[in-house]
Amino acid sequence: MAFKPQIKIPATYMRGGTSKGVFFNLTDLPPEAQVAGQARDNLLLRVIGSPDPYGKHTDGMGGATSSTSKTVILSKSSQENHDVDYLFGQVAIDKPFIDWSGNCGNLTAAVGSFAISNGLVDASRIPKNGMATVRIWQANIKKTIIANVPVTNGEVQETGDFELDGVTFPAAEVEVAFMDPADGEGAMFPTGNVVDILEVPGVGSFDATLINAGIPTIFLNAADLGFSGAELQDDINNNDAILARFETIRAYGALKMGLISDIEEAKTRQHTPKVAIVAPASAYVSSSGKAIAQADIDLNVRALSMGKLHHAMMGTAAVAIGTAAAIAGTLVNLAAGGTARTSVTFGHPSGTLKVGAEAEMVNNQWQVKSAIMSRSARVLMEGWVRVPQA
Repeated sequence: MAFKPQIKIPATYMRGGTSKGVFFNLTDLPPEAQVAGQARDNLLLRVIGSPDPYGKHTDGMGGATSSTSKTVILSKSSQENHDVDYLFGQVAIDKPFIDWSGNCGNLTAAVGSFAISNGLVDASRIPKNGMATVRIWQANIKKTIIANVPVTNGEVQETGDFELDGVTFPAAEVEVAFMDPADGEGAMFPTGNVVDILEVPGVGSFDATLINAGIPTIFLNAADLGFSGAELQDDINNNDAILARFETIRAYGALKMGLISDIEEAKTRQHTPKVAIVAPASAYVSSSGKAIAQADIDLNVRALSMGKLHHAMMGTAAVAIGTAAAIAGTLVNLAAGGTARTSVTFGHPSGTLKVGAEAEMVNNQWQVKSAIMSRSARVLMEGWVRVPQA
């Protein structure tokens, strides 16, 4: 029996923030994958190596975690006053499924670099030395993101001394601003409340802040679920019962937020919403062995992504944290002390992160102009990815 040879597609493997993903220029994809649909999904699943019942991604480019099972498609922007369109796909590890419902804030830090290096930004907008401002249209949630990318001798500067907890080595700092970060699917607070009672059959009733900012997120008090808020991955990810409880909470939170119309739909919307627990600041030792003092942070936050506790913090969830911290009465704001603030530093399993946001009430609706944080990014490998033909 004759088998078709592999095809090869230009691709770049990049780290952005605390995530990694396979980046493509839209025009480099096979014609049938240049449009949304099953052909595109099948191709990207095979690139990553999903679905993998062994949970290893041995036969693909994925890293078998929510942080490393990611794909990005970039193209010259179709939007006025933007440079690049950014489409993100979160690839399930053990299912033949790609979730296109949200953004990846960490990989956003790499979008500007890729766009500059691959000719997607007009040359007139790139300084020989200095900071290039890349205007990104986030196609999943239809929002603008501004990335300030350092440039040296006309090329992206990737090396530097900026340290990001959750990333082993220093690199150049990339400032990312998420403009009007309320998620594209509706109001910032879909219920109209900064705190709701979330009824979860078989689990309990919990105070919850349900927010659309950066990415739809469900915030819960850690203590209400029996946690301190200083947990590391092994404290949660090795317990199937705990993970199942969080997934049930996530599903009912999605229903209350109006993201799904039936509880069963949560199974096909794994990327959003996120669920996170918050607690007042307390000292702990991070996963790298770094001691985090209570005085170093305003609060502790732990967030789950794709059914597992994240090793650091998703960039989009950090936007939600910063936004909620700026709004009086949210669980995030209360855990941080309940005072008015324009920035917050929170502890996560790998260390700390600072994010800034300013909120205001406009026509009885909370609005945030932007949420800003610093990340880093670099190319890990570039060339071609090879994919067996179906």
